[in-house]
Amino acid sequence: MHMAQIIVVTSGKGGVGKTTSSAAIATGLALKGHKTVVVDFDIGLRNLDLIMGCERRVVYDFVNVINGEANLNQTLIKDKRTSNLYILPASQTRDKDALTKEGVGRVLDELRKEFEYIICDSPAGIETGAMMALYFADIAIVTTNPEVSSVRDSDRILGMLQSKSKRAEDGLEPVKEFLLLTRYSPTRVATGEMLSVADVEEILAIPLLGVIPESQAVLKASNSGIPVIVDQESDAGQAYSDSVARLLGEDVAMRFVTEEKKGFLKRIFGS
Repeated sequence: MHMAQIIVVTSGKGGVGKTTSSAAIATGLALKGHKTVVVDFDIGLRNLDLIMGCERRVVYDFVNVINGEANLNQTLIKDKRTSNLYILPASQTRDKDALTKEGVGRVLDELRKEFEYIICDSPAGIETGAMMALYFADIAIVTTNPEVSSVRDSDRILGMLQSKSKRAEDGLEPVKEFLLLTRYSPTRVATGEMLSVADVEEILAIPLLGVIPESQAVLKASNSGIPVIVDQESDAGQAYSDSVARLLGEDVAMRFVTEEKKGFLKRIFGS
């Protein structure tokens, strides 16, 4: 029997592409044949169902399940494109204290019986929802942009994982931490506007799971409610696929980290 893995996708600051990453990674795991659920911990905001394109199907939510107003069977939304993939949406209206350790723990235990991977899409920062999402984690994917403030806030999250997670409290193996670098532009790194992959790795000192290039495809995917990993023509979609493969233990070379040398025709006609 495969032990269910709880994976939290987290970040110190907002706007780094956490929900995009949660949707892409969950979809990628499901595409590889793993039964996966992605849980939205962002009480009050509810972005995940929009990015997954199922916002009109939301009837019950995470908080309803915690409060016993609905069961998981009534609440989980089956993804319409990818088999093996389910969404547990967040509540739009409730107060942030609706998530209790006891309640969240109970729901996660129930999900563990059904799913191989439970992806927790955490809100940014260190408020209640974020602390709940990281508390139960086996694996943390720390999502960071290549800029100083984002990296510094991610460092704070690493401190939390190492001291405030259930694994830390129980004296178990620590949470496995991975770095996911999003919105990366080799061109802007070359001009010194952005930190390089090496800079970020040096500061955070955790294994690099993937580098997702700054890409129009990400915005397009969010707007159309289709996780960007489904678009395998796109650089970002391919980069997320690579990251999922690495998460599953495959050895995949890093792409999209160096500037593309423009060929003669590209230089003349632009891209």
